[in-house]
Amino acid sequence: MTFVTDMLATVSRRSRELIGWKPAELQPRKASDVVALGRALLSRRGEASGTAVARDILDGYRLLDDAGRLAVLRDFAEGFGADRGKLDAAIAAYQADPSPAAAATLHAAAEPRRQELIRRLNLAPRGTAALVRMRDDLLAALPAHPDLKVLDDDLVHLFSSWFNRGFLVVRRIDWTTPANILEKIIRYEAVHEIRDWDELRRRLEPVDRRCYAFFHPRLDDEPLIFVEVALTVDIPAAIGPLIAEGGTPLAADEARVAVFYSISNCQTGLAGISFGSLLIKQVVEELKRELPKLTTFVTLSPVPGFAKWLARERKTETGFLLEEDRQVLTALDAPDWRADSARAQKVDKLLARCAARYFLTAKTTGNRPLDPVARFHLGNGARLERINAGADLSEAGLGQSHGVMVNYLYDLGRIEENHEAYAERREVVAGSSVRKLAEARS
Repeated sequence: MTFVTDMLATVSRRSRELIGWKPAELQPRKASDVVALGRALLSRRGEASGTAVARDILDGYRLLDDAGRLAVLRDFAEGFGADRGKLDAAIAAYQADPSPAAAATLHAAAEPRRQELIRRLNLAPRGTAALVRMRDDLLAALPAHPDLKVLDDDLVHLFSSWFNRGFLVVRRIDWTTPANILEKIIRYEAVHEIRDWDELRRRLEPVDRRCYAFFHPRLDDEPLIFVEVALTVDIPAAIGPLIAEGGTPLAADEARVAVFYSISNCQTGLAGISFGSLLIKQVVEELKRELPKLTTFVTLSPVPGFAKWLARERKTETGFLLEEDRQVLTALDAPDWRADSARAQKVDKLLARCAARYFLTAKTTGNRPLDPVARFHLGNGARLERINAGADLSEAGLGQSHGVMVNYLYDLGRIEENHEAYAERREVVAGSSVRKLAEARS
């Protein structure tokens, strides 16, 4: 990769000399300079000269401060739309003759020039990585600047093609994986913190542990997403035993259950580009090939929105909670509520029932489950199998879900059926134990 990058840098430098690009123009210092180079990039036909300009744009953008980067993003969003004259002409031509050729011309005319700009920026050395980082900035600015949505739509459209399954490579991560990648696994772990190298070793080296990650050839050794797997005899009901120090590893050929206990997206700039379903399915295939005795594939998943939802329900007089339920849940207001085991057991029983209601009834405005992890797994064809109260007693687990975790089951014979039920009818496919919990009363 270093050789190729150096070679492209040489080509870019020679291209600048050939096209007479002035040194002052190679060092954009202001947002307007970067935008001007963007217009110049779209006007050039030569690929070598275009690569040189694309590199200067991305380098210049990276050197700007936050205000400068925002100005560039807003200019890209507002000033690089479709060519209005060509679009009007194509619309008139199609109305006069709605032929396939006219439709193709209209489609081409309607494409924003932003998309071609992004394609050309991608030609720069490490251009893909730079564009992913640019979208990091865009997503951070989007809530305050909704006008950037058109640029985000274009990036998502192109990223969806560039990061499709055909370009992704799944690799097993183990203790012999190069240190630069292992360091990123520690940094990107988003579900259960990896505190140090010793803890990482405990998650990778034992014979009953696996880790897999997706990589893209244009992002060097940057993982896109990774999943940590524990091999067990039974479906686990708590995270502690899976990640605790000590214990005797289970012989891999004795395992019957593969537990996906942590799935972490590594690139914020690829949010909304779904690789999770692809990764899970490919990991299942890898595991079944290596360990044919495995029969069950489940997750042990967090419930990140549950505590906030329950707090709102406790304040709602017309909600499903009875007065005696509200009295039990007052225990949650004390930071040490789990210290009394009898009280904790009573609260956990009610929390499990509340969580079942949360999964089956709490919806977004689009009638999707309120919980983001549920949307991910249900959309991938999993079934909500079991609710586990008191499963995550870490500070983060107690804060986001009062300790509740859930198992999603990937039944290989029903994944497509479950996916269709969710995609077409927004049905939350859930096991009988979950449904009974939701219907139970105190």
